[in-house]
Amino acid sequence: MRKIITILFTSLIFTSCLPDKFKEEAGKKFGDQHFKTAIALIELHKVREGVYPSSLKELKYTGDWDNFIYQAVEYKKLDDGYELNLVNNPLVENENLDYPDDFWKGLGIKKSNIKNKL
Repeated sequence: MRKIITILFTSLIFTSCLPDKFKEEAGKKFGDQHFKTAIALIELHKVREGVYPSSLKELKYTGDWDNFIYQAVEYKKLDDGYELNLVNNPLVENENLDYPDDFWKGLGIKKSNIKNKL
């Protein structure tokens, strides 16, 4: 696990020397992965337990790579679903992720800072 963290940290340091376009694309890819991972884990919890988790700490059976969501997203359970916001992405200031309308179909997300969330 230390090697993985070292590699990621080193990658982040080197990206500060790279062109802004590369940083933006890398930020989108990391943001996209973290956002989708969080959704998958939250929705799986709902399938297994019958309710959305009160907090992300309730998620079970996460893998080492899944743990990045704890710093990458903000989660809040709502009465009728949940709010999920992408945060703390050091590679880009403003997330410009864009998902088609059918991406959101069947999910319990009611609020998000992703720009085209209905």
